[in-house]
Amino acid sequence: MTRWLSFSIIILIVFVATSFILEIDLSILTRNTIFKTIEVSNNKQEQSKFPLSCNTNSTSTCPSSYPTTFHLNDDSSSQSCPHYFKWIHEDLKPWEKTGITREMVERGQNMSHFRLVIVNGKAYIEKYAKSFQTRDVFTIWGILQLLRLYPGKIPDLELVFQCGDKTLVNKNLFQGPQDVSPPPLFHYCGDENSFDIVFPDWTFWGWAELSIKPWETTLNNIQEGNKNIKWKERIPHAFWKGNPEVSYIRKELLKCNASEEHDWNARIYDIKWVEEKSKKFQDTKLENQCTYRYKIYAEGATWSVSEKYIIACDSMTMFIEPRYYDFFTRSMLPLKHYWPISFKNMCEEIKYAVDWGNAHLDRAQAIGEGGTNYIIDNLKMKFVYDYMFHLLNSYAKLLRFKPEIPKGAVEICAESMACSLRGARKNFMVESMVLSPSDTPPCTMPPPYTIESLQQFLQEKENLIGQVKTRSMNKEL
Repeated sequence: MTRWLSFSIIILIVFVATSFILEIDLSILTRNTIFKTIEVSNNKQEQSKFPLSCNTNSTSTCPSSYPTTFHLNDDSSSQSCPHYFKWIHEDLKPWEKTGITREMVERGQNMSHFRLVIVNGKAYIEKYAKSFQTRDVFTIWGILQLLRLYPGKIPDLELVFQCGDKTLVNKNLFQGPQDVSPPPLFHYCGDENSFDIVFPDWTFWGWAELSIKPWETTLNNIQEGNKNIKWKERIPHAFWKGNPEVSYIRKELLKCNASEEHDWNARIYDIKWVEEKSKKFQDTKLENQCTYRYKIYAEGATWSVSEKYIIACDSMTMFIEPRYYDFFTRSMLPLKHYWPISFKNMCEEIKYAVDWGNAHLDRAQAIGEGGTNYIIDNLKMKFVYDYMFHLLNSYAKLLRFKPEIPKGAVEICAESMACSLRGARKNFMVESMVLSPSDTPPCTMPPPYTIESLQQFLQEKENLIGQVKTRSMNKEL
């Protein structure tokens, strides 16, 4: 009996000791596992993703789970921004000396569709007018994606935004002895006669009404479409398809179509959008419109969002003397990225360009591919966001007042905008949504033009256009 009692005591001691050792080992193992999990979650290759979170409260309450700060091991960027970022300095130059006061912003309210306020990394919108289709909706959506890409890196600011076609801040009204500073109005385009601040247009996140998908998908589809027909096997004419009713230039362009009397080497097609919608836009797919050697860009009421789609086709793009510009086109060069067409004697100009191109196929193809490569290299969505980033940061530095959330403003986020939607609008938002912060910083902003360097660049463009007008193209082109 004593022997069994002694044996039982020994077994009990061994059991207790073993349990204690196991507890220590498990504790160490658990701590190591947690540590490894944290290491993995901080690994840039395995970042947490934050997809759209639609629940019963999502339409009224914005989730607090998305990061509000942006940290990198190395804040420096080895990548320089494209050349066209220099125009940010030029667009903000009217307020370089005075700064931007609240009174200046308020004077732009009656010209705008909405006011954007960013405070502590959150976005608030106060709407003033209804925009055409969903231009304002997808513009705001794009700004939200910027906040998701670089959380906490967009400073507090207030701005007013115009979603129409026409430029509104006329330079002539803000020059002279009255010395009144212009209102800082954000817009999709500008021209030499206006102070509108140029911002990426809504179609980079999709044009739901025309079933045009977000830019990355659309560009990829166009590039695939470019492979269907070899360049030299494409139709040897100039192609344009669109709505001619929105501008005088386009109505005149219709006269350049082939007729019994003349063949100007142009094939012009009038789009009937009601009919196209009934056919679900099967005949207007952008990737199927790259079958001609030459394509024409003609402005609408002002600039046209079709510009980037046309240039991406590898075809030699003909610009019909554009008056307006968007944020990325000002650094493009004639005879390198496009062929300039004068509005005067437009039909003869188009015919000459096509005849020249067909007689110099390699050079015409090089111009077409030069424009497409410009788009592919310089218009990645990362650069679109970086342009927005640098523009808004530069703008915020000029503010001479503390941004405040207006009483009529509403906080917006991905969930409050997208969760209640259906169809193409929601699909495009989900497709273009930024799911996690960037693992690289924004590109490095180029310095502003000097007076001399800007004049030199503009003179170079004029000289190249002059070569076309005088039919004296450099043989080395």
